[in-house]
Amino acid sequence: MSNLTDKELVEKALDARKNSYSPYSKYRVGAALECSDGTVFTGCNVENASYPCGICAERTALAKAVSEGFKDFKRIAIAGSSKEICTPCGMCRQTLFEFAPSLKVLCCNDKGEYKELVLKDLLPEGFGPSSME
Repeated sequence: MSNLTDKELVEKALDARKNSYSPYSKYRVGAALECSDGTVFTGCNVENASYPCGICAERTALAKAVSEGFKDFKRIAIAGSSKEICTPCGMCRQTLFEFAPSLKVLCCNDKGEYKELVLKDLLPEGFGPSSME
């Protein structure tokens, strides 16, 4: 079980950002997704010359976690490569909402300064599994 501080999770996102493949936008992003049991999955953005084929760091980390059988998440740190705080795009908000509407989101800039948000505040009135009932 992980006992990472928020700052340590942010450091993992900053480290994951180093693996970014972003030759087109030059905007590197890393993410560190923490599961309820403390397991952490990291991801980076992977661009493609055909832009719709790329994947964001948040969804990379999520796909890695789900493919390993993890579906219960408590925190994610997202680190961009500019002085501005990096927040998840709409597609990432929706994808994360599927699993954890109350997810704690640590949105970071290139220096690791971060702002804590809650996913359901980033995607108000979100569409999730309960919407299908």
